[in-house]
Amino acid sequence: MRYVLLTLCILVAGCDAVRSTTVRVLGGDKTPDTAEPAVTEETIEPEPVAATAAGWLGAKTTIAGLGDPTTPGRWLETPLVDTEFTGRVVVPKTGAQAYITLVPAQGPASGGSRLSLDAMRALLLPFDELVELEVYSN
Repeated sequence: MRYVLLTLCILVAGCDAVRSTTVRVLGGDKTPDTAEPAVTEETIEPEPVAATAAGWLGAKTTIAGLGDPTTPGRWLETPLVDTEFTGRVVVPKTGAQAYITLVPAQGPASGGSRLSLDAMRALLLPFDELVELEVYSN
């Protein structure tokens, strides 16, 4: 058993990933002639997005129930949004909150919303009730 453990340690120590991590953590002892050439990265600035494109200021209120339980993830399908983005959802009754992906849904803005099973668990909500939610875009 000792020999297997010793052999395993030797094999792992020879891995490039372990060596490169050790060099970064411990400072490494590379000499100038073996040092890797510096790579310059070109930064690309993102295009400015209009403040009203995806979000709004303040809270919007919606009534939500359980959505499709077979769809994975933490999402809120709601007619309050036109594009998919992450927002904060608060349950005013309990104060529970979570960051959830807001997914656009068909219907009027006053229409109801659907929460994923994972989102309902994160907000500590019962699965068989409709709940009032405050939705924040920022």
